[in-house]
Amino acid sequence: MNIVFMGTPDFAGESLKALYNEKYNISAVFTKPDMPVGRKHIMTPPEVKVIANELIIPVFQPSTLKDGEALKILKELNPDLIVVVAYGKILPKEILDLPKYGCINVHASLLPKYRGASPIQWAIVSGEKVTGVSTMYLNEGMDTGDILLTAKTEIYDNETAETLWDRLAKLGAELLLKTVKGLEENSITPIKQDEKKATYAPIIKKSDGLIDWSKSAFEINCKIRGLHNWPVAFTKLNGKILKVFSAEIVNKNGKAGEILKNDTEIIVACGENALKINELQLEGSKRMKTADFLRGKKINDKFLGDE
Repeated sequence: MNIVFMGTPDFAGESLKALYNEKYNISAVFTKPDMPVGRKHIMTPPEVKVIANELIIPVFQPSTLKDGEALKILKELNPDLIVVVAYGKILPKEILDLPKYGCINVHASLLPKYRGASPIQWAIVSGEKVTGVSTMYLNEGMDTGDILLTAKTEIYDNETAETLWDRLAKLGAELLLKTVKGLEENSITPIKQDEKKATYAPIIKKSDGLIDWSKSAFEINCKIRGLHNWPVAFTKLNGKILKVFSAEIVNKNGKAGEILKNDTEIIVACGENALKINELQLEGSKRMKTADFLRGKKINDKFLGDE
């Protein structure tokens, strides 16, 4: 089977390596253009490009798929199947219709829940206990194609988006191999998605990290874990931004945002129960454990947030 692979971050890299290790013929990889990264704006290749170069697979990095150039390249490659994993671009109909076996996608949720760009983060933020990966046929909608296979996994109590990302990347790669084999053997019956059960996981914005202390400790802790990598949940202390990287729920109560203890621990009242902050970063300082932050420091504020 002649496969063209399309993907961008390390999540997609797991699927690319899995296909390669199973000796599938990957005739080309499409990924996003190199991007400037960091304060010095160093041009940096996507992780999928790095992996493809190591595997000596031709790489194409079109800025758009809509001008006909990508279609021309794909017609020359004549793929039997196009595999898309976290590519970040919508495929136009003329590309979707090109391969014999169609275009399939690995999506990091149990569709139709959490369609969109950030399913891993929103599953945790929303307090889900179970998530997974789905393979599906791509169509012109946003993650609306027929489902091929799914695989479930538990979301652990203290799991962050980073650790779940890594686990789902591996699970997705395993499911992709089963899907490709099933397509070859014509043993998979696609299932239409139930639109009534569809939910969406839009791109995460920096403002999504703002903590509302009137929410329950459970809800806030879910936000902290789900946005752990970026943008990081945040509040204000002494008028400065305070990022919260980890916390735990404690059975205490008070006015929302009230600092109930601030000597050796920082415990903050929520709408229900309270949170003990374990790791933080105050604007202008480095990330550290709360105990280190409090060493020799007195917190004058009685509330976190805008009080």
